[in-house]
Amino acid sequence: MSEPSNTLPNIDPALFAIPDIARLTSTAPSTHPPRFLLLYGSLRERSYSRLLVEEAGRLLQAMGAEVRIFNPLGLPLADSAPETHPKVVELRALAQWSEGMVWCSPERHGAMTGIMKTQIDWIPLSVGSVRPTQGKTLAVMEVSGGSQSFNAVNQLRILGRWMRMLTIPNQSSVAKAFLEFDEAGRMKPSAYYDRVVDVMEELMKFTLLTRDVAPYLVDRYSERKESAEALSQRVNQKAI
Repeated sequence: MSEPSNTLPNIDPALFAIPDIARLTSTAPSTHPPRFLLLYGSLRERSYSRLLVEEAGRLLQAMGAEVRIFNPLGLPLADSAPETHPKVVELRALAQWSEGMVWCSPERHGAMTGIMKTQIDWIPLSVGSVRPTQGKTLAVMEVSGGSQSFNAVNQLRILGRWMRMLTIPNQSSVAKAFLEFDEAGRMKPSAYYDRVVDVMEELMKFTLLTRDVAPYLVDRYSERKESAEALSQRVNQKAI
């Protein structure tokens, strides 16, 4: 194969890299339990998105994961409070701690709720040199009051892509959620429940597969080029 500079004149050969399977298999696997942050999108006392997230959390824990569920009560609207607000600090710390996430929103007026969007809006793409979401796995779920719909999960997928997360293929949409939980808040046996098990199982598998190589998976030519240019500018400024 010819050198990249000979065939790709707009490529910097020093920064161009051919993906290497060895980089994906040579890392010693982590031994600590996978860490998941679960977000839900309703403040109702009997919130079905919260109940579904709690059920998902039980499944993940049974599979060996460590789980944290964020309570959005008291989280201010994005940009309506400083980043030092206690709920914002809590959410961002959990986002950095996690290796994967579960997002679950009710469908309201054919879309995710504002509460769900506010949580995601408070998680930045970068905090200094740390990227709280990039390369982490994500599973999306929704609950509906009526017939089955996929509007909320479709929107959550768009947000997951925007946050540079590895959103797994499977998803859960629970129709008429008020019929799917008992008085104690536990999900009843059903095809919907089986799908939730499928989604959490898939999330665990993808997380175990990718968490140790996530930095390499999301390493990009454009960002390497941008970093090299920034470094060059700093060196030139110091030389002046």
